[in-house]
Amino acid sequence: MQAFNPYLPSWEYIPDGEPYVFDGRVYVYGSHDRFNGHVFCIGDYICWSAPVDDLADWRYEGVIYKKTQDPRNADGHSCLYAPDVTIGPDGRYYLYYVLDHEQIVSVAVCDTPAGHYEFYGFVHYKDGALLGEREGDDPQFDPGLLTEGDRTYLYTGFCFPHDKTRGGAMCTVLGPDMLTIEEDPIFVAPPVRLSAGTGFEGHEFFEAPSIRERNGIYYFIYSSIVMHELCYATSTSPKGPFTYGGVLISNSDRGIDTYKPADKPMNMEANNHGSIVQIGEKWYIFYHRHTNGHQYSRQDCAEEIHFTEEGLIPQVEVTSCGLNGGPLQGEGTYPAYIATGFTTEPNVLKRGPGLDPRFPRITQEGGDYDPEIMEGTGLPTPDAYINNLMDGATAVFKYFDCKGTKLTAITTRNYARGYIEVKTALDGAPLGRIEVSEFTNIWTRREGCIPIPDGVQMLCLTFHGFGNLAIKDFTLTK
Repeated sequence: MQAFNPYLPSWEYIPDGEPYVFDGRVYVYGSHDRFNGHVFCIGDYICWSAPVDDLADWRYEGVIYKKTQDPRNADGHSCLYAPDVTIGPDGRYYLYYVLDHEQIVSVAVCDTPAGHYEFYGFVHYKDGALLGEREGDDPQFDPGLLTEGDRTYLYTGFCFPHDKTRGGAMCTVLGPDMLTIEEDPIFVAPPVRLSAGTGFEGHEFFEAPSIRERNGIYYFIYSSIVMHELCYATSTSPKGPFTYGGVLISNSDRGIDTYKPADKPMNMEANNHGSIVQIGEKWYIFYHRHTNGHQYSRQDCAEEIHFTEEGLIPQVEVTSCGLNGGPLQGEGTYPAYIATGFTTEPNVLKRGPGLDPRFPRITQEGGDYDPEIMEGTGLPTPDAYINNLMDGATAVFKYFDCKGTKLTAITTRNYARGYIEVKTALDGAPLGRIEVSEFTNIWTRREGCIPIPDGVQMLCLTFHGFGNLAIKDFTLTK
């Protein structure tokens, strides 16, 4: 079985992914969006896991913590924002989070990675004052954790670019009880107003702090003021000082120039959140993408990363095959929702919380799917697809290992008529076309026979014609 991006089912909406390997399985903890949600993080915390030797075999672990378990949220009026998990000195698993209407850090605990967590307490100073509520404290947000021995390093922070009150990303040292502060917060990554001369200029801290260690180097991962990118900084100490390292990934592929100009975005540019993890001998960056034409239906994805001899991490591309260990096979039927990006002619993509109505988007049939409610009911799981392909719009898929490969069918729908042009580069010569000869309100298989050159290839499907086309899948054969 092959691994796609997004790596979870197409109906699942987990952003802010924090990946860890525990006892031979990869666990991903994140927020929980809904399809067509109206705000961020509506759902309870759930967890998914996969064996380290099969990153296509993800298992739903169920709800691990409900928003109403927090004593300040018994009525559920607040949402659970991005969490993180760490193993305490006692071997138990501690989940840290911040509610959307609070500025303190809550903690829950469990004996297993994906069991039912129970509320444990609030992070506090030795005098009992809560972190975030003492005079002079910055509000807490997006906790990231690292435990070494009996000390836990808690990273938090949120800084709008024009905010003149906050000091940046914070590091607070907790004692062995996982709640009591042993060392007061210090700032480890600057906001815009304090960045001059730091090396962070243009990529200052915004949100989403996370921390990992490799070969004695601590990697501080965060979302910069650019929003769509995850950056990193390095230090030989978990408390810094940290040196800016670079961009890890952009969920619009801005900065990538291998198949397009570096400054050309390929998708909606909005927030990003994630971290890095070693799985076997490889390292990966987990991040999220935006679907359905807004910010509130985000899906987690992952890409393999590589370190230089100096410990730096070059920016990586968004692909359709992130956890697959290489390109996808040049045969089989592939779902259209694994598209990595889109272009339009003329370009109508804009930055910000919404998309131009002329821009393509990934969406799904029906409403939100909740396996806790719908499992065993016999109701179908939603199918995801690309919608809103208008004249000149292109969907991009990366990458396939083609050897004697032909594109032989595309499944389409909607009131559209024209043809789909197939290329292996955005500015490449057309390899052939598949006709969309009539309007249809049901999924219709359009057949053809378009040879794809041998080698590792991206596929570009461009619609030319009248109307608004939807694509469900395409078929490669040998």
